[in-house]
Amino acid sequence: MERISKENYYLDIAQTVLERSTCLRRHYGAIIVQKDEIISTGYNGAPRGRKNCVDMGTCTRETMGIPSGQRYELCRSVHAEANAIISAPRNQMVGATLYLAGRDAKTGALLTDATSCSMCRRMIINAGLERVVTRISPTEFIVVPVSDWVREDDTLPV
Repeated sequence: MERISKENYYLDIAQTVLERSTCLRRHYGAIIVQKDEIISTGYNGAPRGRKNCVDMGTCTRETMGIPSGQRYELCRSVHAEANAIISAPRNQMVGATLYLAGRDAKTGALLTDATSCSMCRRMIINAGLERVVTRISPTEFIVVPVSDWVREDDTLPV
């Protein structure tokens, strides 16, 4: 029997975590791993105690016709990466890897373009994470060194 790679093992777990997502657009699951131990998990959903979009049956950004990837401040959800970071002690995140998987909420299709938004990238940088591994197919993934996001600062004028 051929064993799957560690990356796909952890991405499979992140994919299971996304099943808890309460977003009507996209389901994301994230896990943070340090030295082969899962430190924390997170999925996208409303803050604790607030109503989830699935419970309300409506998405504010969708109702307003806001394209994917824009105006996140109008979204009820806390992103999967942010929830994983919130749940982990910083001293265990330094040098760790975040694994991210996403699915379309309506079709269930794997998101081949899943990536962290600019707000989550800033949190990932400050948490001290070293790499982000994102699933792009059932067996393929992209590894992004967080140092690339530091170097390619999207807030600097061109």
